[in-house]
Amino acid sequence: MIFEKIPTILTSEELLDKAFRRAARARKGKKIVSRKSKEKAEESMLLTASNILTDNLSNTVRKFPSFDQVPPFYRDLADIIVDVDQMRMNLSSLQWAGEKIKDLSRKYVGIMRTSEDPTVVRKQAIGRISSIINSIDKNLRFLNDARNKLRKLPDIDMGPSIVVAGYPNVGKSSFVSHVSSAKPEIASYPFTTKGLAVGHFTRNSIRYQVIDTPGLLDRPLEERNDIELQAISALKHVGKVMLYIIDPSETCGYTLDKQMHLLDGIKKQFSMPVLVVSNKTDIADAGESDMSMSSLTGYGVDSVLDRLVEMIPSEEPGMIAETG
Repeated sequence: MIFEKIPTILTSEELLDKAFRRAARARKGKKIVSRKSKEKAEESMLLTASNILTDNLSNTVRKFPSFDQVPPFYRDLADIIVDVDQMRMNLSSLQWAGEKIKDLSRKYVGIMRTSEDPTVVRKQAIGRISSIINSIDKNLRFLNDARNKLRKLPDIDMGPSIVVAGYPNVGKSSFVSHVSSAKPEIASYPFTTKGLAVGHFTRNSIRYQVIDTPGLLDRPLEERNDIELQAISALKHVGKVMLYIIDPSETCGYTLDKQMHLLDGIKKQFSMPVLVVSNKTDIADAGESDMSMSSLTGYGVDSVLDRLVEMIPSEEPGMIAETG
């Protein structure tokens, strides 16, 4: 997954401790027998600390992916979770600090070579470098928090995908568990899906992806929470066909009229094939739907999956056969 390679980001205190310990070791290995050797030892100490800090900062910036090149699906999720513009600003602060430290170390090495006491100069340089690192502590902490959140995103490929949508507690998670490798949390109360649960199945040697979205509530886009916006992102960028599940028994807590009204809104917002399926037909008659099933007993589930596969455009470029 594109965010897995982002390393743990140290705090300013941890960075300085790492740099100074390495610098102390670098100086310890040098014998002080003359003014020149003392200068070299102090210079080595300063450059070692500087290099450790600049390398860590540049490595952090480099390991974050370019969000101009990230697939739209992941960019939307990252923007929802951590705010991409804020992340860019914080990364710029790290880049600035690295360049400033590099310039300072070069400047003070030059001063050191003409000063009477290179130790005093080295201490002055370390003091200024420490101030720079301490000034970006909030940026380091922001980026480490962002890194931890981004690494938890599901691994979504761009192959043929079925997105499962509908009101909370209509049976979305149960359906995904039946047909794929995913084992999302299933419970008898709303909002149990806390993020995107992704599963896979294979038909005719082609690997398909099925995505369980959080419950989509019937309210304007700007009023939806972050989890619901993740579902919107999935529908826009990943889904090739949508399964919209309704609960005609209304045991989900929402009337059938509300469920159908939400469906109308989704159809207006997204241009993809939609299969409307009545679930819980073990306890209620099918409502206004294309097919019916019971994800509890398994009745009709395979037939629904077959129909969804048929509805995915055959020219879909992501339809790659399994090998091996």
